[in-house]
Amino acid sequence: MAALHNGSRFLIEDYAIATTPSLQLTSQSDLKKDEINALILGLTVARPPFAALAGVAEETQDVYNRLGGEVLLDREFTLENFEAELGNDAYSIVHMATHGRFGVDSDTTFLLAYDDKITIDTIDILLRSRTVRSGSARLQPIELLTLSACQTAAGDNRAALGIAGVAVRAGAKSALASLWFINDASTVALIDTFYTELSKPGVTKAQALQRAQIEAINDYAYEHPAVWSPFIMIGNWL
Repeated sequence: MAALHNGSRFLIEDYAIATTPSLQLTSQSDLKKDEINALILGLTVARPPFAALAGVAEETQDVYNRLGGEVLLDREFTLENFEAELGNDAYSIVHMATHGRFGVDSDTTFLLAYDDKITIDTIDILLRSRTVRSGSARLQPIELLTLSACQTAAGDNRAALGIAGVAVRAGAKSALASLWFINDASTVALIDTFYTELSKPGVTKAQALQRAQIEAINDYAYEHPAVWSPFIMIGNWL
């Protein structure tokens, strides 16, 4: 939708855009800017058949500089560590910079950790069962799950919003993800601008994405819609 053009301007230049699988599944609460803290996970090295992601080291550092929190990179980004950290109520944002794929079934739909695949079923279970270790109380829902990976919002006719849609259904208030293969270098710039804008008072998630995409449009290196329009905001846009 962001790339719709009227002959002179893209739609995103005039409107902040978000996608929701259901209004009943969409929380309308605002992001508490003074309580932002991030769990940041990234994979820079090649895990055959997946190639190395050269821009991830810079991307994760930029996110940490903007939001603070905990960084799990490469060898530290294991499935076990990911599961353990999701049990920490301090994180309002989870940022995952790694390969992602949406296949024909749950076994071929996954994000890639250093040691294993994080399947769509695992993501669903982890987000639904975010409870305190004692099991006596539920943790706060994740405000934003960012999946800066390939095809993480893509789906099929059975699950049209892909991994990101599953994340929202499982309890994440919103998800930022991409619809197709994206340029590694341009992702770093767009994500940095997104979080810079999101940190500002009164700026919603949808507006932060809009501003990041407009900045890309105004940059000769990243102006083509194929570079910036894959990113979509799913769920709560506030």
